[in-house]
Amino acid sequence: MIVTDPIADYLTRIRNAQAAGHKIVEIPASNIKKGITKILYEQGYILKYKFDDDAGKQGVISIALKYDAVTKKPVIKELKRVSRSGLRQYKGVDELPKVINGLGIAIISTSKGLMTDKQARQEKVGGEVICYVY
Repeated sequence: MIVTDPIADYLTRIRNAQAAGHKIVEIPASNIKKGITKILYEQGYILKYKFDDDAGKQGVISIALKYDAVTKKPVIKELKRVSRSGLRQYKGVDELPKVINGLGIAIISTSKGLMTDKQARQEKVGGEVICYVY
């Protein structure tokens, strides 16, 4: 199967795994997916992750999904792809989106690497808006 948008595939795999109630999801690795995974971990949306560079030809990212202890609902309510291969979304530092008034995060690909919208504002850089997470 050829995936035209690997990041959309990555987000969909996490969404589907959560809908099915899985504890762990495995996704083919790439540097940008590793970056997104690190941000999700740092922001507390996932329990833990492991990069297995030996598995397959490009490696695998294993992500332990996080669920609410009481309600058993996934911590990630929504993962939304913003910039697509057909329609790239670039924003300057003044136009960076606030996701649900700052309760969620936007993941931005900047000249200084992947970062959240808050970090991009602090660094005063704009870039491509990859996705929203909340």
